[in-house]
Amino acid sequence: MKTTVFNTLLLILLFTTATATASPGQSFLFNGFHGASLLVNGAAEITRAGLLRLTQDLKEVQGHAFHPTQIHVDKISSFSTTFVFAVASKYANLSGHGITFLLSRTTRIVGSLPSQYLGLKRRNNVVAVELDTVQDLDLKDINDNHVGVDIKSLISVKSTSAGYFTNQGRFKNLSLISGDPMQLWVDYDGIKKRLDVTLAPGESVKPEIPLLSVRVDMSKEFGSKSVVYVGFSSSTGSIPTSHYILGWSFSVDGVAQGIDFSRLPSLLRPKSRMLLIWLPVILSSVAITVAVVVAVMVYRRRKFAELLEDWELEYGPNRFSYRDLYVATKGFRERELVGVGGFGRVYKGVLRDGRGEVAIKRVSHESRQGMREFVAEIASVKRLRHQNIVQLLGYCRRKGELILVYDYMSNGSLDNFLFDPNKPLLSWSQRFQVIKGVASGLLYLHEGWEQLIVHRDIKSSNVLLDGEMNGRLSDFGLARLYDHGTGPHTTQVVGTLGYLAPELTKTGKATTATDVYAFGAFLLEVACARRPIDPRASPTDLSLSDWVLDHWRRGLVVEAVDARLEGDYATEEVELVLKLGLLCVHAVAEARPSMRQVVQFLDRDVEITELSPDYIYVGMSGLDHCMGFNEYFMSYAMTSSNQGFLHSSVAESRLSVGC
Repeated sequence: MKTTVFNTLLLILLFTTATATASPGQSFLFNGFHGASLLVNGAAEITRAGLLRLTQDLKEVQGHAFHPTQIHVDKISSFSTTFVFAVASKYANLSGHGITFLLSRTTRIVGSLPSQYLGLKRRNNVVAVELDTVQDLDLKDINDNHVGVDIKSLISVKSTSAGYFTNQGRFKNLSLISGDPMQLWVDYDGIKKRLDVTLAPGESVKPEIPLLSVRVDMSKEFGSKSVVYVGFSSSTGSIPTSHYILGWSFSVDGVAQGIDFSRLPSLLRPKSRMLLIWLPVILSSVAITVAVVVAVMVYRRRKFAELLEDWELEYGPNRFSYRDLYVATKGFRERELVGVGGFGRVYKGVLRDGRGEVAIKRVSHESRQGMREFVAEIASVKRLRHQNIVQLLGYCRRKGELILVYDYMSNGSLDNFLFDPNKPLLSWSQRFQVIKGVASGLLYLHEGWEQLIVHRDIKSSNVLLDGEMNGRLSDFGLARLYDHGTGPHTTQVVGTLGYLAPELTKTGKATTATDVYAFGAFLLEVACARRPIDPRASPTDLSLSDWVLDHWRRGLVVEAVDARLEGDYATEEVELVLKLGLLCVHAVAEARPSMRQVVQFLDRDVEITELSPDYIYVGMSGLDHCMGFNEYFMSYAMTSSNQGFLHSSVAESRLSVGC
């Protein structure tokens, strides 16, 4: 009887040590994940081999895995963790997107996103260490192979290239997408408020010098009375990739136990199933070889297949082949990505026909309804010719997406130069030149072409700068075309909060006057380097127009200009731009100038009438005190065919007005 009990206890002990050891709430060790009670969601799973696979070989997926034990923040004086991971892609030298180790208040991350967001949100409530294999400029990634520490945001507080320091202090690079197992250590010292991150290849001993160190106070970030979970998140983008955790050790107030590499599950590299099956047959049979060649040709034809209907033949000169655009962007690879938004993704490309660099925008469209009229509008807008309008070169239709081709603007958007501290400061003369250029382009849309075009989305992010820093109006995603002399139609209110004229919320009619209102907000934004509505500002400074108007009433209107200019500007021009901006955002549409008058004011062909600031205030007061907004959406895609030119692009805000 004693022998039987002893044998039973021995079996239980052996099973426990084979999977995980733990003392409740304090430490655990997984040498492989057979029998592990982890909380997994999304694409995450524990494989038969005992691997924790966070993502599978699929595009645009995300996965999360957490240890079920809650950890009380007020009881953490320190913690230590280490895990062995591997990133295995279906393609050599390509991967997406990475893994994070994180501390989170919840195991369900609502609103998490795949691709560059790593299964999290841009702004979040987690502390994470990211292993990122794709560079995203919007998140200020330093390269496509880095380790970073994220505190409540995917913009890392500190990051560095993946690698490790030898004990002699020499740095050696590591490739996160090599497919080889690597080990990461994360050590938090609650007394020194310091987080150390160390990386090493395979079964190497932990380096003495951390890869990076960051000061962070967990009690401050989470609240001393909070509880957190520890775990992992991961995601893929356009490249199918599997992200694996082979072993994991964690300890509170102690050093994490070492992982036993001899007991970890094996990680088999992906092999070509077609090659294993067909290679012997191909070598022995010419007929099979011919069949394979035919199969490859069919695959290539499908790969570059496009939608082409009879009615599109008349628009032939406006159409690009998908093959040419695929080659121009090197297969739409991540390194050629220059912008991401609700409308889709924008890539830089180089056309082989000698037209040089272009911007290629991929926009999804799920319905063919109204597509013929849509393409006709593309062909019409392609004929726009103005030095301050980004030229639309043509389009391509393929499966569930529309691809638009534009001139490439080497200096990107004006928005970056106004608000990115890493960009050079724009001088006043450069800003005034951009303002005059955009005004000239908008006048052309309103009066200078065969049809009247209401842009409906004028803002600094839709103004691009060419190589000589000239401003060019872009993104006609929400534009409406009318014949001259016809009235506007009622439509859904679309645009961006802060640039929407007040009458839009009542009539739903986009007019040249609503464009003038947005241009006025743009004038103030460029001169002051402030958003039209800044939710981070105090209630009295929330509205930029109110803020500038208050300066004018106190006789200090020029002091509203961007303080970084340090007085290096033409006072008369600054005063003109600020007052003209306020006049353009007048709440009464009839009181706003036309774009022809705006251009005349800016060119000094006509002097602007001297107005009292009280006149502007009377016009604006009804708007600011009755407007309330309950939703603010970035990248809210439309697909209805009656939304005007490029209706499958973006509406960036919804408003509710309680006047």
